[in-house]
Amino acid sequence: MEWVRGDRIGCGSFGTVNLVASKEFSKSPSMAVKSCEAMCSVSLRKEKKVLDQLGICPQVIRCFGDDYSVEKGDKLYNLFLEYANKGSLADHVKKSGGNLIESDVRRYARSILKGLSFVHAKGFAHCDIKLQNILLFDNGDVKIADFGLAKRNGEKQRTMEIRGTPLNIAPESVNRNEYDSPVDIWALGCAIVEMITGKPAWNFKPGTNVTALLIKVGASDELPEIPVELSDEGKDFLRKCFVKDPKNRWTADMLLDHPFMVGKDDAIAVNRCEDGEASPSTSPRWSFEEFSESPRCPFQFPDWVSTQSTASSQSIYQENSSFASSFSSYVSSPLERVRQLACEQAPDWSISRDWITLR
Repeated sequence: MEWVRGDRIGCGSFGTVNLVASKEFSKSPSMAVKSCEAMCSVSLRKEKKVLDQLGICPQVIRCFGDDYSVEKGDKLYNLFLEYANKGSLADHVKKSGGNLIESDVRRYARSILKGLSFVHAKGFAHCDIKLQNILLFDNGDVKIADFGLAKRNGEKQRTMEIRGTPLNIAPESVNRNEYDSPVDIWALGCAIVEMITGKPAWNFKPGTNVTALLIKVGASDELPEIPVELSDEGKDFLRKCFVKDPKNRWTADMLLDHPFMVGKDDAIAVNRCEDGEASPSTSPRWSFEEFSESPRCPFQFPDWVSTQSTASSQSIYQENSSFASSFSSYVSSPLERVRQLACEQAPDWSISRDWITLR
């Protein structure tokens, strides 16, 4: 594919990131290109190799290929990736005033976990989960990016080195130079704290000795402080992430089944007068009724109960303990319910083979 380098949209230790314009197609996929000098392209070429081995996942940034080019006398290595037009999650947190509401944090965390579940199932650890490496798209997609530090689980580190961000590093990485799947879960916990508070999980002021931070992470019993503003489910979720022993730390698949990911923090309370009709001159006593979540398919409906309430139907309802127990939990808010039911991957309207022509 012939392409033209567009505006610069980012830069880092690896090189630069630019928009890409194709010469061949007027409507090419939205792409960005990471570029660096060919002699210093080890990290970018490794990222290409990892992404090729991972394959396609809705929660992982997509790679479209690579090539070499000569520009201004320099030979460059170029890696073509999806363009995230909404920037990084770090940018979004800043634009939102420094922190996010819990329902949004839960939604982003769920997408990240789905991506990590895929990556870990393929035998890899990302090793650099942070808000800057989570990208947002206009259609609502959330994807993990920057796999330059990723490694296979069980692969030994040749040298003592820090992979990723020290503020998000896991204890086993400090103590034993281990970088396997559990390190991503610890880092996810740090990212959630930052989304909630707008500050790093560790109280680390700029200019402070990094060695002191690493000693605190690896040698002490101290854990990152859990935000008080989080719900009980959110606090428990973080406790499952911030476990010193990686063998006891919850996995991505386990965390996806955690109540915090279910999203039942917005309960619907229906006011009812306990005594039937209330007198206008007296204050009625109100009760709260709890309802189960709406079924996702016909087979998830509980035993049918007629809407016409009779004495016999009431007795059947009371005897049916399995049905009654299904009403023991709160439901999510309508907005959160729609988010759960909606597909996180945007539809591809360009595929036309299944379309039917109508008058």
